Amino acid sequence: MVTRLALRSPSCFLRPPRILRLPTMRPLTLDAVNPQLLEVQYAVRGELAIKAETYRDQLKKGESLPFDRVISSNIGNPQQKGLDQPPITFTRQVAALTEWPALADLAPGVFPEDVVARAKELSAEIGSIGAYSHSQGVPIIRESVAKFISERDGFPAHADDIFLTAGASAGVSLLINMLITDPTSGILIPIPQYPLYTAALAQHHGRPIPYLLDESSGWSTSVEAIKEGLEGARKDGTVPKALVIINPGNPTGALLSAATMEALVRLCEEHSLVLLADEVYQNNLHNAAAHPFTSFKKVVARLQSPVPLVSFHSISKGVSGECGRRGGYFELTNISADVRALIYKLVSVGLCPPLSGQIGVDSMVRPPRIGEASYALWKKETDTIHAALAERTHVMAARLGALPGVSCVDSPGALYLFPKIELPAKAVQAARKAGKEPDAFYALALLDETGICVVPGSGFGQREGEWHYRLTCLCPGVEEYVGKLEQFHLGFVKKYA
Repeated sequence: MVTRLALRSPSCFLRPPRILRLPTMRPLTLDAVNPQLLEVQYAVRGELAIKAETYRDQLKKGESLPFDRVISSNIGNPQQKGLDQPPITFTRQVAALTEWPALADLAPGVFPEDVVARAKELSAEIGSIGAYSHSQGVPIIRESVAKFISERDGFPAHADDIFLTAGASAGVSLLINMLITDPTSGILIPIPQYPLYTAALAQHHGRPIPYLLDESSGWSTSVEAIKEGLEGARKDGTVPKALVIINPGNPTGALLSAATMEALVRLCEEHSLVLLADEVYQNNLHNAAAHPFTSFKKVVARLQSPVPLVSFHSISKGVSGECGRRGGYFELTNISADVRALIYKLVSVGLCPPLSGQIGVDSMVRPPRIGEASYALWKKETDTIHAALAERTHVMAARLGALPGVSCVDSPGALYLFPKIELPAKAVQAARKAGKEPDAFYALALLDETGICVVPGSGFGQREGEWHYRLTCLCPGVEEYVGKLEQFHLGFVKKYA
């Protein structure tokens, strides 16, 4: 049987192919993201820091600028390039041997015996630091933290109450997220404050309740100012949930007295507030003998207070300065078992904090002891860092405070100064015309002329009509560094006089 095939006309092959039209893809725009994120501001790494990085890139390319280097004085980052705070040898040696345990055998005699013993102890507990740990943190390290707190305060601490974190910031954000139950929830924060707090509140749809620190008395904390903040919040329909205290202060460096701390604990009792104690600068004291640090855990324990307390600490500050390792912890005091279980569930979502940061925490809370092989070098390194920071802070405060239109509290702690600047009316007008806050206008001009990047006080909060800026005291070469600040200020004031 023969099958006949019908041949199509050649014209059928000349038709254009049929084009399948897909629906137009809608691009991702800001109106499609969580609107709360648009409210987040973080001045420490804001406009000035971005512009500073642009200048740094230009210098790398050989472009000509009025300065030969950018000085990042906007952030407390002790080991950043251009500063001279070295890492603590003990911390790095322990880190090296936990990263690669075989190194101790490959380089016999290179590492002190206490370093080798510590690394072996940690490795036996952890295994490989490339593996997940317990979500709350390595148990032996939490036990070391609890022992550190017990020895510091003279009251017991327990490993079950310790949560290791990726820096203190992760713990702060977690607790704020947990405490904001609805958009009327508010948290009392000091003004000026570290902008992490307002950023976290904006992200989690909470309300900041500001209370002003008193610059005229060394940036002291006033219980009356906090009461005024509480009264104002309630009039606005805000429900106060917690009180944030930064001690020593950031950006002010102020250190609370024991009497003030006791009054704050009693205030929290009276108003059923959770106390969030940011104590990451507890080892940054410029005269610890005369002005020692006292933790809120010690005060709460001594008073036998029922106040719920969360205390934060970090390896990013102090003498360790290990910002990039992202290590820290918080301790729970007077927190119920069911709330602790909820916190554990929340941290479990992130699986675990970085192991390198956890090992850094262990080195911070368990440094070499007298008689151990690493002690002499550790003591020399830490004493040198304390002395350098104290000297720079005092010299900078005196010289900046001597400038016309500048006043500067000599900070007893932390890493910063927060000088107040009086700006000529023409400078204020020029700033408003440029759409900038006057202190931001000043800081941008400082960066353009000198390469020094600071943070305007408007990023931390300040009294209406006042202007400040925050800068670190970490920069070496104080004579040159402060000289540039002095020369710029005098020229700026003369320009707009």
